[in-house]
Amino acid sequence: MKMSSRVPLAACLWLLAAAVEAQQAAAAITLDPSNQVSIPQLAGDVHIDGRLDDADWAQATIIDNFHQTFPVEFAEPGEKTEVRVFYSADALYVSARLYESNPAAVAARVLRQGQALGADDVFALILDPYLDRRNGYRFEVNPHGVRWEGLFQNINDVEGNWEGIWEAGARIDEQGWSVEMRIPFQTLSFNPDAEAWGINFLRIRRRTNENIAWVSRNREVNPSVAGTISGLKNLRQGVGLDVVPSLALMQRRKFGLSPASDMNYEPQLDMFYKVTPQLNASLTLNTDFSATEVDDRQVNLTRFNLFFPEKRDFFLRDVDIFEFGQIGAGGFNSVSGTGSPAAPNPARQNARPFFSRKIGLSPSGQPVDLVAGGKISGRVGRWNVGSLLINQGEQPGVDAQNIFVGRAVYNLGSRTQVGAIMTDGNPQSNKDNRLVGTDVRYRNTNFFGSALETVGFFQQSQTEGVANKDAASYGLGVLLPNAEGWQGLYYYKRVEDNFNPAVGFVNRTGIEDHHLNFGHRRFMAPGQYFRSVLYGFDGYRAETLEDGKLLTETLGLRVSSFTNTNDTWFSRLIYNKEVLATPFTIYRPTNGARPIVIPRGEYSYTELFFGSQMGTQRVWSGNLFLQGGEYYNGDHLQTRGNVTWRPNMHFSADVSFTVDDIELPAGSFILRQFGFTTQYAFSATLSWSNLIQYDNISENIGINSRLHWIPRAGQQAFLVLNWGMIDPDKNNRFDSTVADLSLKVNYTFRF
Repeated sequence: MKMSSRVPLAACLWLLAAAVEAQQAAAAITLDPSNQVSIPQLAGDVHIDGRLDDADWAQATIIDNFHQTFPVEFAEPGEKTEVRVFYSADALYVSARLYESNPAAVAARVLRQGQALGADDVFALILDPYLDRRNGYRFEVNPHGVRWEGLFQNINDVEGNWEGIWEAGARIDEQGWSVEMRIPFQTLSFNPDAEAWGINFLRIRRRTNENIAWVSRNREVNPSVAGTISGLKNLRQGVGLDVVPSLALMQRRKFGLSPASDMNYEPQLDMFYKVTPQLNASLTLNTDFSATEVDDRQVNLTRFNLFFPEKRDFFLRDVDIFEFGQIGAGGFNSVSGTGSPAAPNPARQNARPFFSRKIGLSPSGQPVDLVAGGKISGRVGRWNVGSLLINQGEQPGVDAQNIFVGRAVYNLGSRTQVGAIMTDGNPQSNKDNRLVGTDVRYRNTNFFGSALETVGFFQQSQTEGVANKDAASYGLGVLLPNAEGWQGLYYYKRVEDNFNPAVGFVNRTGIEDHHLNFGHRRFMAPGQYFRSVLYGFDGYRAETLEDGKLLTETLGLRVSSFTNTNDTWFSRLIYNKEVLATPFTIYRPTNGARPIVIPRGEYSYTELFFGSQMGTQRVWSGNLFLQGGEYYNGDHLQTRGNVTWRPNMHFSADVSFTVDDIELPAGSFILRQFGFTTQYAFSATLSWSNLIQYDNISENIGINSRLHWIPRAGQQAFLVLNWGMIDPDKNNRFDSTVADLSLKVNYTFRF
């Protein structure tokens, strides 16, 4: 099939979206005037400590017309919330008085800076500086003043690994608790000529499992559903330059037959410059990722690649701009609260054109030197633009090379986006590779009282030395992302045999697949044990391109229950069908015994899934999932879960485990994975975390210990120990393999 015969797919979807955009322009969302406020410019003479006693707060705009989003949308909140907002020339200031009749019941168990706040009461600020109802920032604070921030991408998803520089303070008192926030304009991208921004506020009360917001629709609280602040004039970002020098001191020791030890130091320089208030330029030199958090260990029981998320700061800045075709996006992965969708995560991520973990890591996951890197990203008029250029050092079998990624998205009206992407380079091979693609997206949060989203994409790769080197992937999707009532999605994707996004992610080629997921969520009357119940169906089917033969089919019926104590119960009946064209080696013993192989053929089998998850606001919490039944031509029982103990705000411990017991005619085996995590927060600025991971496939124990000091946002120091041990003979005697000790310090200078 030639490219010319495929292009109409994206073109037709683009024309459809444009037509719907034009038809509904007159029916654009009209905001309630009570959700539009003007805020004053004041001196900003505020000490951020959560006390609300500074004089500027008395002159700030007051917002107090809040309502519930859960459990009953638009119902009167259980407690009063009062927010004050103003701005200075340099920053946006937000404070909140969060009344609580029983202050002792305020949930405040997290003290470690940057940790997710799912166990605590939370006040969240949502900003949409471009007022485009698509992108934005989320800033959260708990009653201890612990900060958590993220970037909205694909409207509903929040990339929580992004780190911005801002200040927050909070305290608990006899009235409940209070919070102060200062968001420097240097941290944000915005249009300096626009006097209005999108804004929203969210309060979460863990004790009553109640969510309270200023603006919501269909229980959604995101940039597409927000109020407006106006009166923003003469905002300053200074020179707009952040200079972040870092120094890493590292000692590495190798054990074994040829022991070795070496010590070195790595200086690093990162620079971030706002070319305009809407356009950011980044430069990194001699990039070091020694302080990056380690991956959660995964054991692969499939025939295909696993997917690991990005955790490195440099690649996470403005990451939302590089998203393409909604591939792998949360909204298109599953319906809200469904439990496990039919398609595994690697299948949903398949054919992603840009996956930053391909850069700076070898195929085996070992770090590769990044000599230098540059990025330009942001807004130019109605365009979202992003470009990335990396000079990657050589590695065994692969020469040093330059890697380029370019992305541009045109905002057509208020609901439609048309984009293009290009990549050039091959970070894990010497074969030249390039990719070009286009996508279109339409989203309407008020489509006959519901939410509707459609997307379509087309992309083509070229790889040197490959027969039929021009190969394509394309797809389309439709989503109803409603939190209440009917919700669902359909996503179609085609990936040709030689499609190879060298800077992206491929799980499987030569297929076309279909993702279907829909259900109905009903909310109960207030005061009952259950808050809501979801009944749903999900399906996944993959077929060969050549003759349309079935490869994989998974169908599931599920019931999910959500309680007013923040607990969740899952149950699911799963039907699987797998066609193996070649034998599948599912297990290779490390002791030299014969591998366990599933013969080629067609297999149908049924499994049951049960699960329970306890609310994390408790001292003891956790989850337990059981999945078992037939498995190919044998049987399988998987038990996985975790237990968390959080006795106070300083200390927490977590034990996680996964055990797969598999019995097949060719043999039986048990896979075990265990993890043990402890965290101790000495204060909101100093914490110590430890992670121990083990699996009986590699017979490897990995230890990661991190002492993290953050005296203030933009300044931090890490002391990180990584230690590896292995038991190759499976005699329960582990020998050390390698040990790394790193000290890394960085400091942000703002101009």
